[in-house]
Formats: sequence, C-alpha cells, structure tokens
Amino acid sequence: MGVHTLKAKVKRVSGLEVEGESRGFKVIMDEPIDEGGTDKGMNPMEMILCGLGGCQTIVASAFAESQGIDLQDFWVEIEGDLDVEGFMGLSDVRPGYQEIRYTMHIKSSSPEDKVREFAKFIDSRCPVGDSLKNTVNFVETDVIISK
Repeated sequence: MGVHTLKAKVKRVSGLEVEGESRGFKVIMDEPIDEGGTDKGMNPMEMILCGLGGCQTIVASAFAESQGIDLQDFWVEIEGDLDVEGFMGLSDVRPGYQEIRYTMHIKSSSPEDKVREFAKFIDSRCPVGDSLKNTVNFVETDVIISK
C-alpha cells in the first residue's frame, strides 16, 4: 500500500472566489460578503473544519464493525477560533486556528466504555486530525510566472 500522493488544483475564479479540484470533483470556496467575497461557498478555514469532521466520520464508518461497535448514526459538531488580525497582519498572532473543538455524536447500542474507546480510536486514525495536530513539511516546488 505505502505512500499515496494526493493531488489538487485550486484556481481563482473571480474576486475572492476560488475553485478547487481533485480527482474530477470540484468545490467552490469564497468569503462572506462582509469580508469581501460573494458568499458562493465556504471559506478555506471552514473547509478545514468540514475536512476534519468528514475524515472522522469516514474513519468511524470504515472501522466500526471491525472494532465491534454497532454504529447506528454518527456526526460531528466542530468549531474553531481564528483571530483574523494574524491574517490581516495587524498583530503577531498566528494567522491560523488557535483552537479547534469538536463533539462526536455516536448513536450505538454498544457499551458506553467501548464507544468512548472507539472515539479515541477515531482520533488516532484520522489523517486530517493528525495533519492538523502535527507539523507537516511544506515544500514550494516552484513558482511559475506567466505574462
């Protein structure tokens, strides 16, 4: 199995609206109107929250049976604190999330202690959560300038 290289392309549509594409699937990202956008989609920071929740939900769904959990329903509520002064360059605060909080909702007939153990398992296997919690090498491979 080994390492898989996932690829995406993100391009400007107009204003602050951008389109992301991966494996032929597309998503629109934008900013709210009061932040200069046209509100045609989630902003990238909201997409991070959805990516985390989506990953947790997929891990729960993929592994419930093998972990002995009767998973009848699962959803995650997620919120993150973002100080926009960092993005705007108005202070030395980091431009990213300062904290992300989430609550897993697990409907199951399995014993509570097993379900709580399963929630920890979900956290330990979620690649998006791992990528957010730990440092990831960022490598700018090139800058291509067109005229």
